Amino acid sequence: MKLGLTALMGSCLSSLLGIFAVQLLAELPGLAALFGLGLGALLLLGLGWLWRQLAMVVLAFALLGFGYGTWRAHLAMSQQLPAAWEGRDISLLGLVASLPQPTVGIAGDPGWRFQFEVESVLTPDAQVPRRMLLAIYGPGEAAPSRWRVGDQWRLTVRLRRPHGLMNPHGFDYELWLLEQGLRATGTVRPGAQQLQSAVAYPVDRWRQSLRDKIYRHVPDSRAAGVLAALSLGDQGAIAREDWALYRQTGIAHLMAISGLHITMFAWLFGALVGWLWRRGPGLMLWLPAPQAALWGGVAAALAYALFAGWGVPAQRTVWMLATLVMLRSLGRLWPWPLMLLAAAWVVCVIDPWALTQAGFWLSFVAVGLLMATGPDQPGVAAADGWAARLRHSLHSTWHTQWVATVGLAPLSLLLFQQVSVVGMAANLLAIPLVTLFVTPLALLGAALPLLWQVAAWLVQMLNLCLHGLVSQPMAVWSAPVAPLWAQASGLLAGLLLVLPLPWRVRALGVPLALPFLWPMLPQVAPGRFEVLAIDVGQGTAVLVRTREHLLLYDSGPAYAFDSNAGQRVILPLLRARGERRIDVLMLSHRDSDHVGGAASILKEFDVRAFSSSLEPEHPLLGAAPQPRRCMAGQQWDWDGVKFEVLHPLPGAYGGTSKSNAMSCVLRVSSEQTGQSLLLTGDIEAAQEQALVARSGPRLRSQVLIAPHHGSKTSSTAELLEAVAPQTVIFQAGYRNRFGHPAASVVARYRARQITTLTSADCGAWRWDGQSSACERDRRPRYWHAPRPAAAASSPGDDAQDSPM
Repeated sequence: MKLGLTALMGSCLSSLLGIFAVQLLAELPGLAALFGLGLGALLLLGLGWLWRQLAMVVLAFALLGFGYGTWRAHLAMSQQLPAAWEGRDISLLGLVASLPQPTVGIAGDPGWRFQFEVESVLTPDAQVPRRMLLAIYGPGEAAPSRWRVGDQWRLTVRLRRPHGLMNPHGFDYELWLLEQGLRATGTVRPGAQQLQSAVAYPVDRWRQSLRDKIYRHVPDSRAAGVLAALSLGDQGAIAREDWALYRQTGIAHLMAISGLHITMFAWLFGALVGWLWRRGPGLMLWLPAPQAALWGGVAAALAYALFAGWGVPAQRTVWMLATLVMLRSLGRLWPWPLMLLAAAWVVCVIDPWALTQAGFWLSFVAVGLLMATGPDQPGVAAADGWAARLRHSLHSTWHTQWVATVGLAPLSLLLFQQVSVVGMAANLLAIPLVTLFVTPLALLGAALPLLWQVAAWLVQMLNLCLHGLVSQPMAVWSAPVAPLWAQASGLLAGLLLVLPLPWRVRALGVPLALPFLWPMLPQVAPGRFEVLAIDVGQGTAVLVRTREHLLLYDSGPAYAFDSNAGQRVILPLLRARGERRIDVLMLSHRDSDHVGGAASILKEFDVRAFSSSLEPEHPLLGAAPQPRRCMAGQQWDWDGVKFEVLHPLPGAYGGTSKSNAMSCVLRVSSEQTGQSLLLTGDIEAAQEQALVARSGPRLRSQVLIAPHHGSKTSSTAELLEAVAPQTVIFQAGYRNRFGHPAASVVARYRARQITTLTSADCGAWRWDGQSSACERDRRPRYWHAPRPAAAASSPGDDAQDSPM
């Protein structure tokens, strides 16, 4: 059977759907089932070809896509670190395999994070994956000149299996590690020994030298970071404040080696190759100039992507360009949807996890929209004057920006829950400035370093303009995650608004967009409350939502000197939920794993009231609205739900009690439904006993957030008898260095038939009085860390759960 274009399109699309279906699995099929599936697919394909049945051929390709995706997943997961080797010292010989990224530890110690390629394992019987992500901290160990890509080292490391935080609508760090081919993370122990220098990775070693050179010649480190990102693909060099600015103004795609940069570079180099090729008649006899230009552009794109670190987004762009040029060279005059689909198919065959990445969808949808809309004006002839050509160029630029901004806005809102209202104006300024001036100057600076200073000045001016734009009212539109039908309606609205259709048809996009922009979200009934114990790693953060009010109890830890749970976890979660304000932010005590995210929350979110046991000189009190001390006896009612502060006593302030003893203890209850929750901070045995003596039966609660994360110093038998919880939640990080929750404490709860859950195993935990759910159970995937049989953690490494 000769496949027509329809059959070809159906086959490509069905195989992509098969690959995508694998990414929804909680568990991979076994290899025997995979073998049977492959045989069945080939048989179905042969019968469909023989009987000329298109449906059978399409189904066969769907099964082949599913089988291929499953096979690739098995290969990736086979590199998993055995659980028995987590947290143990392992000696390795290998290479620094990526540009070391500067980082800062929780205590402010400088450090580096890099990929490490294992050449040999020196510890007997140890099994480790070939590639891993390591971090090292300490003023001596992490000296800037010490760690160079391509150097060979002997290291002692402590590893753990991929594990990230798991929250509703949050970033899937474990998926990111899988796509990057990193099947273990860990820390380097003291005593690292460099054996050889410049053994491998010459391109990356040159990139690191150029990065160091940029920082030496550009005094402004933030501008230098932007230049390193644009020229070398080092996205980690851009400061967090600048990333936030670029996201809010909708130009984040410009500030890294993106598809736009690679495509522009390929187009310019291809034009140069075509111009030179036409100067050689013999060359044109061997290969026509248009084809030489196309393949020259692909070669330039490949070289640029390699120089920029060969990141996954760069790879996708190169494969897409190569596919389109190949089809053009073979004379395949396919419709643009089929050409785009073929390019997507090639990308997903090379990287099956691309379908789960926002960048994949943004790139291909943007290209598809531009192809579908096309120029809405005829071109200009060479005989036309410069004014006509200028008008045509400006109109084309405006049309392209309109399509990209309006057409991608619903998709951006779906993926990130926010879209820049000033994005069109920002891109009209930034695209020509960054693409035509800053990026070329950043590249040419390798030969003439003075150009880096010119490029840095342009970056500073751009940032100044962007700050002016983002300071305008309603510069960024945020919306909660909408229901599926509203998401589909919003995507259709964006498509209608940019397609070359009559305006009366385009106008339908406005009402279609409204349910997506202002979704109707389910509300808590009066007299009830909803609890979300957020997965923040080793720390505490709990949301309590009544019908009209929201309380946040603690704000999670600081992950590093410049990274915390507030900015990385809690704020994105609040926006995805559609929360507009926090009515009370209660910080139980001053420890960093409870207040680490508070400064970011106070700075970026509407907090109406602030309650804590912080000492008067604590810097957070200066930024807090209506600060007051939490004291036993305080109580209030929200929407039929009662809130009672049970600890500390007023007389405890001004004493010498340590911070744990001053933890605010809060009980939330509803007489209407019988719901009850007890939040205990880090109180220890002495405070528990005093609390039981004072409050007695008032402590009884259905749900208990375990005191001090399940430490041996807390959760006394007396407290458990008084509270008599049905469920206890241990908010503790995966393999935290404190060993929380202690095995003896977990056993104490289980002996009383109390359900025990840890955030490391459960992810975020939601409870509304009628049902409860762990986030890891709500959306399980085959790459996620398996739920262990025991809830107790084992100490073994110093790494925090990744905030990503």
